[in-house]
Amino acid sequence: MVRIQTSRLVKPLYDDDGGSIPPPTSDSIPLNIFDKVTYNTHMAVLYAYRPPTPSNATIELALRKVLATYRVMAGQLGENQKGNPVILLNDRGVKFVEAVVHDTFDKFLPLEMSPLLLDFHPELKHAEEITLVQLTRFGCGSLVLGYSSHHHVADAFSASNFLVAWGRAARGLELGSVPSMDRSIFWPRVPPEFGFDHVGVEYKKTKSLSGRIVDRDRFAGSDIVNHKVHFTLDFIGKLKARASTGRPNGVAAYSTFVSLVAHLWRAITKARGLSPIETTSVRISVNGRTRLSLDPPVPPDFYGNLVLWAFPTARAKELVSRADGLRGEDNPRRDCARGRCLLQVVHRLRVAGGGGGGGGDLVPTADMGKAALWPDLEVDSWLRFPFYELDFGGGSPFIFMPSYYPTEGMMFLLPSFLGDGSVDAVVPLFRQNSAVFKQICYSLD
Repeated sequence: MVRIQTSRLVKPLYDDDGGSIPPPTSDSIPLNIFDKVTYNTHMAVLYAYRPPTPSNATIELALRKVLATYRVMAGQLGENQKGNPVILLNDRGVKFVEAVVHDTFDKFLPLEMSPLLLDFHPELKHAEEITLVQLTRFGCGSLVLGYSSHHHVADAFSASNFLVAWGRAARGLELGSVPSMDRSIFWPRVPPEFGFDHVGVEYKKTKSLSGRIVDRDRFAGSDIVNHKVHFTLDFIGKLKARASTGRPNGVAAYSTFVSLVAHLWRAITKARGLSPIETTSVRISVNGRTRLSLDPPVPPDFYGNLVLWAFPTARAKELVSRADGLRGEDNPRRDCARGRCLLQVVHRLRVAGGGGGGGGDLVPTADMGKAALWPDLEVDSWLRFPFYELDFGGGSPFIFMPSYYPTEGMMFLLPSFLGDGSVDAVVPLFRQNSAVFKQICYSLD
């Protein structure tokens, strides 16, 4: 189906004018606390473009230009002389793969969230590069871009800015603001001061049984089905109105994100058939760039990871036992079902100097190796990131989506390509729970 034509490393282009001197390749950037605590894996996304599209050579040249500014994306993960994790600025390069499919792209539509999506990416297992790219051309002239970058180097906010800059380079435009990669703003306080307990949130103990133990035998052999659910602007409006019923005058309605997460949390809890006394949590990734009280503040163009995690929790019966579970002001637990606590807990999170690094017997709680988050969930919202602005000169993509992640309970929210305010949600569930979820995912009851 997908036939690989070429595979090579694409390096930064520094000598564009014939006079610049390439920087040394022995430098490195230490990982900050947020880099260390996030997922130790590549995150992959897909773009699809209708013809006409620029040539592979044009896209490759633009990549080389943008890598001269975003050097970390052409480096490697490694260690310094003290054994601390760093990003090696060695200009190893980006793995750049060119592939073809003789059929027309329409034969693949709609793109299902299945393992077949992995054919549009370079092999990620044992990948030594931070960034990997595959350009797949179809017989009709359509182009699919498979993009993967290591999460230790950049979160979704930073990755989206890199991608937008790549498109600007392809169109002959200035890249925009220069990214700030100064990790020194997160150096620990001396002496270390711990303001919050991070064990059980960002970190877990390796020599203990801390955290929830999931009955793996229950799910042995279970298939994971990735649902892509489209929520229209009209549905979102009705959901937000219902969620916000009873709020005091002058208080803003709940956001699209809060309302949808509360709705999905409730629907998935029903579909899973959790015991009424079962406790379920939602792990929420929150952009911390404007939420940290630092002096000086975090630069708005800080490049790296700066994600805070919120963990609202409720019992299953408090989410699903009443038809008006999205309303009411008298029950703080029901507020959690409706979404109020989803963002309140964010204010409890702040950087605690010396609290990271995985010292002793602590390791990050982030683990993409899990097959199931049941009975919990995780949600990554890409609603406010400019992923759709990746324009190489032929226009914006008509499809943008995460690649295939077979982790039950890990959801993604992204703006629909329709551009009308509607939202697509990627919801992976076990097959035995899928039928119920499809029946109730659009219900407001």
